[in-house]
Amino acid sequence: MANFKNLEMAQAVANHNDIIVKKSFFSTKVVYQPTQSPLRISTQEYTPDMGERMERLLKQPVDKLANELQQKGKPTPTPVGQYRLEVAAAEDGSFIALQLFRFVDFNYQPVTDTLFYIGADVAKVSAVI
Repeated sequence: MANFKNLEMAQAVANHNDIIVKKSFFSTKVVYQPTQSPLRISTQEYTPDMGERMERLLKQPVDKLANELQQKGKPTPTPVGQYRLEVAAAEDGSFIALQLFRFVDFNYQPVTDTLFYIGADVAKVSAVI
């Protein structure tokens, strides 16, 4: 499980109006305020082919994303890849934040902006991961 402080998108998530970051001496707890649900943090890596497919999926409207996933299935993660997807999802399924990065010149460069989804869109987007 990834640590919130180590995410490239941590600042963007922390700046979201509905997110509260509670820091203590040993840990950082991130909570989606409307439902008081803690966020689970994770990362997944993808090969260049799957990363490019993930990029196309995330850049289209949510309804089209759901249709393509039904037809072609979701992109398959790999243990080590050129693309990395960072995910912060509320445990109750009410909120999700995603950002895709590509490893270039020894650094992860953003491929997408930090994407935020709430409500019914969360279930559709969660199917990608």
